[in-house]
This record gives sequence, C-alpha cells and structure tokens, in this order.
Amino acid sequence: MNGADTAWILVATALVLFMTLPGLALFYGGLVRARNVLSVFMQCFSIACVMSILWLVAGYSIAFGEGNAFWGGLDKAFLNGVTADSLSGTIPEVLFFAFQMTFAIITPALIVGAYVERISYAFIMVFSSLWMLICYAPVAHWIWGGGLLAGAEWSLFEDGVNDFAGGIVVHQTAGIAALILAVFLGPRRKATTPPHNPGMVMIGAAMLWVGWFGFNGGSQLAADGGAAMAITVTHISAAMASITWAAWERFRFGKASLVGMVTGTIAGLASITPASGSVGPMEAMLIGGVAGIMCQELCGVVKNLLKIDDTLDVFAVHGVGGIFGIIMLAVFGHASWTAQLGGLLVVGIWTAVVTAGLVVLVRMILPIRVSEEDEITGLDLASHGERAYELTS
Repeated sequence: MNGADTAWILVATALVLFMTLPGLALFYGGLVRARNVLSVFMQCFSIACVMSILWLVAGYSIAFGEGNAFWGGLDKAFLNGVTADSLSGTIPEVLFFAFQMTFAIITPALIVGAYVERISYAFIMVFSSLWMLICYAPVAHWIWGGGLLAGAEWSLFEDGVNDFAGGIVVHQTAGIAALILAVFLGPRRKATTPPHNPGMVMIGAAMLWVGWFGFNGGSQLAADGGAAMAITVTHISAAMASITWAAWERFRFGKASLVGMVTGTIAGLASITPASGSVGPMEAMLIGGVAGIMCQELCGVVKNLLKIDDTLDVFAVHGVGGIFGIIMLAVFGHASWTAQLGGLLVVGIWTAVVTAGLVVLVRMILPIRVSEEDEITGLDLASHGERAYELTS
C-alpha cells in the first residue's frame, strides 16, 4: 500500500460523491420549475442511497470481479473476501470499491435530467436499480475490469478502448439512456418554462467542476504527475468550453446567459473525461473549445429537429460530449480508431437495447408517467407532499 496514493483516492472519492450530492442535485434542481425542485433533489438523493447498497450487493462484483469477458461474476458480492488489508494496486481494495461506487451513483443520476417534472418516482427507482446492475456494471467490466473491450486476451480489439475516466462508461451510457427514456415518456405538457433559479444552477455547476477533479484526477489511482495533468487538462477544457458556449450564444442570440455558460462548463468537463489521462493542455483547450459550440448546437437538434424532450439536455451535453472525447483520443493519436469507434458502437447498442427493454418491462408493473393533474400541480407536492417555496410559478 502507498500512503500518498491512498490519501489522494480518499479525497477523490469524497469529491466524486460531492458531484452528485449536492452538485448535480442543485444543477438540475435550479433548471426546473419551482414546484419540482424537491422532486429532483429526492431523485438524486434516493439514487445515491440505493446505488450504494446495490454496488455492495452485486454491482462491484459484476464490474470488477474476475469473471469472464462479459461480466465479473458474483464472487465479490457483499465484498466477499475483501478486508481492510486487501489491495487493489497500491490502495486498499475497499477504497477502490468506494471510489468506483461514486461513479455507479452519478451515472444513473445523470439520467435524471431527461425525465424531470413528469416521471413516476417508483418507476425511476426500480428502473435505475436494474439499469445500474444490467447496463452500467457490465460496461464498466468490459472497459475497466479487464473484459470485452479492455485489450485483454479475450478482447474484441487488440489495443483495447482508451476511456480514462468514463466517456463511454459514464457519459455515453447515461446520454443514450436519457434519450431513450425521453422518447418513451413523451414531452412535458409545459415544456418552455425557464429555469426557476439560475443562481442555483451556477452553484451546482461550480460544485460539479470542483468535484470533477476527483472524477478525472482520481482515475489515475495514484498521487503522481499523471493525476496532476488530468486535473489540469480537466480545468482547461471546462474553462474553454464555458467561453465558447457563451460566445456562440451571444453571436446567435445577442446575449450570453449564465445558465448557458455553466452548461458549457459541463460540456467541457464531459468531453475531456475520457481523454484526461492522455492529452496535454493545448489538446484540452481544443477539445473544450469545440465542445462548447458543438454541444450547444446538439441541444437544438434534439429538441427542435428530433422533437425529443430530453428536458435538461443530458444526451446533447453528456452523451455527445463523452462520445466526442472518445473520438478525439483517436484524432490525436492516443488510441486506435478501430477500438474507439468499435467501443462506442458496442456499448451504444448494448445501452439502447437494455434501456428500452427495461423501460418496457418496468412499465408493465409500474406507471412510467404521473397523471396530468400531478404534472400541473408539480411533483414536489404530488409525489412527496412538500413544497420548496410558497410560490405559484
């Protein structure tokens, strides 16, 4: 065990949990109507709790057990055989478990942005639980656990997919799942309401930005120069994407909005995530600069051209950003084109099929959407019996 590595991953684990609670909850909560903010908080908080237990029960074993090319098996269910003295590389394995648990929390939590203001709470808890175990955990095994796409003896691609911190594992899977869920749900009945609290959105985005240092820097699993470079390029990409999003917004609409700028921040962070272990500052600046414009344009494509109400632009920002970062690794020569594109294709198909199948299955048991009356009233009161504010907006 290396004490410095262990200390850094302890901090990184806290930072990645901080991304979901409270970062993502505040970011998404500020973007919805005032009558739905607590429902967003509840969804994020509940997902964090339930995914933590499921990661202990089976998720970690499926993702990082020995297993085979397709899954890790159940030998490490309930952390069987893992003690305080067990090591994963130079850190305690239980710490590696906890660090990866925070990824298993935030990935289904990212999908929340696609279905806010109209989904059944019971449906989403059951769906998210099954999705993490059947979709996310196997994909994590394929790329990070020595499985199908990792470049091991049984890999589909000799070089293996280069996905340092989750362009495919986290952002592509969440983005595609978000798009499919939005299609099944249909649009909100009142889809043009502006964010009720842009200040809350900025605070949440700022927390995500800080937490992302643990997300990307922690993925080095060591306190070394690689972690330092990952944090540096993460910051550069986020800053550049914020600038280009705001500049493009001003060019197109005459004004640069706070909500737009901080959404650009998230686009830059998502795009650099898979590349943060390989690229330098200049490459990061290019990735962020393109992401700020590209993801903004894709928001319009999804909503206006495809007519899909992905409410908070999960696919356009996270899905497209993660996919873009994966491709840029090949563009810059840090990864094989065959492996990168092949990994995107395999995981994209898997995510789409599993997500659609789970939606069909779970909605046979539980309603997917709340009633029209509850949607108009707001989910804070209708689903949870509480109000965030004494407001009618």
